Amino acid sequence: MVYLLLVLVLALSGVGLASIAHAAPPPVQLASVYDDTVYDDSTDLAQFWISEKLDGVRAYWNGTRLISRQGNVFAAPDWFIRDFPDRPLDGELWMGRGTFDRLSGTVRRQTPDESAWADVRFMVFDAPDMATPFDERVLRLRALLQPPPSAYIATVPQFRVSSQAALIRHLDDVVAGGGEGLMLHRGSARHLVGRSPHLLKLKPWQDAEAEVVMHLPGEGRNSDVMGAMLVRTEAGQYFRLGTGFTDAERADPPPVGSIVTYKYSGMTPNGIPRFASFLRMREPDVLTD
Repeated sequence: MVYLLLVLVLALSGVGLASIAHAAPPPVQLASVYDDTVYDDSTDLAQFWISEKLDGVRAYWNGTRLISRQGNVFAAPDWFIRDFPDRPLDGELWMGRGTFDRLSGTVRRQTPDESAWADVRFMVFDAPDMATPFDERVLRLRALLQPPPSAYIATVPQFRVSSQAALIRHLDDVVAGGGEGLMLHRGSARHLVGRSPHLLKLKPWQDAEAEVVMHLPGEGRNSDVMGAMLVRTEAGQYFRLGTGFTDAERADPPPVGSIVTYKYSGMTPNGIPRFASFLRMREPDVLTD
């Protein structure tokens, strides 16, 4: 029954099941959260490469196609990928700081908007098939992509810091400029599929995802719209998410069953996120028209 409903929805939207290209989920590496109570020694920090955490859409180039983390093929125009190298590369599709909504709408369309794709860049931060430490992968990526073989591909700049104070200064500069945060990659680490303790993300706040379980009615000025959402975390914890919404989002909230991203600052003794605030609804990992 669910399958038939899916077919009907796709048919009404003009998207055929056979028209959505799929591939095997790529062997991507996932970041852990930077913990300054562990990585507070300047000698240790000096072993890491630092880069800006781009607020883009994760993409994996397998040598012929751009693929999402879940294995869906991005419908990039032929001219966009024509001169990409014929080896696997991991990175982010990106339009610049503060452009996530436009980017997401562009790269997830089955029929590409070529004028919008002209503003997209594939920003590469790793080469998963290079069986060498990241120190060497950085240098080999630079040799491969500098100068870029295409106007639509580039390496994410990587640099070093010598102290935690310098790291926080870079973080403050990025955030002040509208960026999201920093990534730290241990130079001696080889590529590891899945969650890695050697690839770390550092932001002014933490973020996570949760499933929408219920819409809760509002009060006062929000009496006619949603007041909050009851959500369930990946660990199975339920909590009320009631801040961070625009008036439009309260009037048309993320539906029950959808996945939302929220930011927070630490956890309560009961494992509930502190000061949780809505960021966005996770876009479905499919291509649409």
